[in-house]
Amino acid sequence: MTQNNDKLTPAAFGKVAVLLGGRSSEREVSLMSGQGVLNALRAQGVDAHAFDPAEKDLCALKTEGFARCFIALHGRHGEDGTVQGALELLGIPYTGSGVMASSMAMDKIMTKRIWRFEGLPTPDWRMVASVADTQAAFAALGSPMIVKPAREGSTIGLTKVTSAEQCAQAYALAARYDPEVLCEEFIAGDETTCPVLGTGAAAQALPLIRIVAPDGNYDYQNKYFTDTTQYHCPSGLPPQEEEAIQRMVEKAYRTLGCRGWARADVMIRASDRKPFLLEMNTSPGMTGHSLVPMAARAQGISYEALCLQLLATATLDSAAATS
Repeated sequence: MTQNNDKLTPAAFGKVAVLLGGRSSEREVSLMSGQGVLNALRAQGVDAHAFDPAEKDLCALKTEGFARCFIALHGRHGEDGTVQGALELLGIPYTGSGVMASSMAMDKIMTKRIWRFEGLPTPDWRMVASVADTQAAFAALGSPMIVKPAREGSTIGLTKVTSAEQCAQAYALAARYDPEVLCEEFIAGDETTCPVLGTGAAAQALPLIRIVAPDGNYDYQNKYFTDTTQYHCPSGLPPQEEEAIQRMVEKAYRTLGCRGWARADVMIRASDRKPFLLEMNTSPGMTGHSLVPMAARAQGISYEALCLQLLATATLDSAAATS
């Protein structure tokens, strides 16, 4: 599973920028992720420096001699293809997916369209543009229904709707973050997540993590700032079931054209144990509560080794196309 970094000593990486912070609604989490990555890389002798695009123009990456970037940004302008496009123009290799895969994965509606076309299971949905649309979606999808912005992360702007009266408030909250709002069928069952490392045919899923949140509410607070959410890794699922989900996630990852790393969220319907793909995160968290490092540890990869391994995958779309 681990990549061969024998030819890439810490010094060979050159001057490395850890992109953190940014201007998205996930800035606080990104600062925590970035600081963790920064500390891990420095501890292994990498010449790593914090770089916050909210405080410094990206062009400074070139003038200050950075050789590659570790993207620890989350949300808009971090994992939606925009910063990736800027780095392509600057010619500075970066971690994670390229421009197109990043932009598609950030858009939950586009992701679901692609997965549905490829025959991959994802909950039924409606794209809505008004309260009336949301109420119509509720009538079609049933209760409960999830209402969320199409291009946000970390459950920001999300509402679990259980009555038609909630539709107006749920739509208003989601639309505050994005003009495109997604209404999604709620899948009752086990909540899991599955990270993937690698690119193309070499991409492999890490062990699943089964998530048990207080009252089933895995929201922003319970993700990052409480210790009451339970994470089970090993997942405790039947091995055959876990392996089937891992293969499904690998296909979902390749279908979007992801590279380097990502993490898919999957619900397993209790009634028939059918798994459903919710979304693909192409710049996952790297905080003390984050799930990719947890799954990597279960695979025998330390946090420090994971950071170094990901840094070694930094590339450009043009380079990835010819490699």
